[in-house]
Amino acid sequence: MRAVLDFVRVIHNSESSVLITGETGTGKETVARLLHQMSPRRGRPFVAVSCAILTETLIESELFGHERGAFTGAVTDRRGRFELADTGTIFLDDIDDVPPAVQLKLLRVVQQRVVDRVGGTRPIPVDVRVVAGSKRSLRQMIGEGAFRADLYYRLNVLPLWLPPLRERREDIPLLTDYFMRRFFEARGVCVPELSATVRQALLDYSWPGNVRELENACERIAETCHCTKVRFACMPASILFNVQKRPDDLPPTVVSRSLDDRLQQVETQLITTALEASHGNKSKAAKLLGIKRSTLADRMRRLSLKPTHQR
Repeated sequence: MRAVLDFVRVIHNSESSVLITGETGTGKETVARLLHQMSPRRGRPFVAVSCAILTETLIESELFGHERGAFTGAVTDRRGRFELADTGTIFLDDIDDVPPAVQLKLLRVVQQRVVDRVGGTRPIPVDVRVVAGSKRSLRQMIGEGAFRADLYYRLNVLPLWLPPLRERREDIPLLTDYFMRRFFEARGVCVPELSATVRQALLDYSWPGNVRELENACERIAETCHCTKVRFACMPASILFNVQKRPDDLPPTVVSRSLDDRLQQVETQLITTALEASHGNKSKAAKLLGIKRSTLADRMRRLSLKPTHQR
């Protein structure tokens, strides 16, 4: 990541296109924003668009705009994302999902810096720096006939590769502390200490969703954990059940437990947290958990749980 940031510092003043490749959740848009903020275009528009969420029928209109009457429902002229990014930077995330029919029109924009609106008759000049993001290898897609080679070479002038989180595990504690501080402070409460077991489990997890998944996990902990110290049972179930190896400070019995035992552990933690937050008021605790009071009482009996102050 130091090499990535050093390269960003080298190219931040360039006007050439940048292609950021990395798995989903590695922070491609974050790097694109950093490039923009460090460039002479800072203070000008930064427009990010995910090509993956646009249908083939909408992507042309969304990127290039359309003229009134171009199709049913086009009652007014509409500027596309390239025009909105004029004098600034456009970030085309998931460029690997752009349909082949649109790739040729995109090539013209990247190459000549002019936009042809859908239904338009005149080219519109745009002054933009293009940064693209891809979760797949575009070179491999070229070999499969799914991506235009000429567009690839126009976008890949300055290539950047973001490593997945599992290949930069030394960043996990730093990112965890940052996200925990951000989410707990947003709630207006002190950031609790993370137990050694939790920190080790975070290091041992494979993080298929990368930094975004870690961020979501920290947000979930901040919203559900009301303990003075974040313990193993406070963690999201997706991590609890998928830690790759046993943390050294975790009792062997925890690892060998069945799924039912682990679910019971999580259920106990959630009910205990809800009871503490409601000062033992079962009705309020049930509401926090989204269940009926009678259901809560049944589960407490099954788990042999008793609030400090029963109501």
